[in-house]
Amino acid sequence: MSIMLNGTFKGLWNKALLLMGAVWALLVFMIWESNQLETAGDRLVFLTVVISGFLVIYFSGFVIEVLDRKKKTRGS
Repeated sequence: MSIMLNGTFKGLWNKALLLMGAVWALLVFMIWESNQLETAGDRLVFLTVVISGFLVIYFSGFVIEVLDRKKKTRGS
């Protein structure tokens, strides 16, 4: 049985990030509720790192798409 990835890169990237975002949100919730983040400063740093990290990963997909498109046009 062969599994093919059908669709555009952007569509597949968004689907993957949506799925991983849900898993990431569950992990963040578990850490948040574990009382490991004792002060408001701890919570602020945690949320800043998590949100900015997720956004960097999301937008890196667009960079990868542009670089791949350039590579394909250069090779043709």
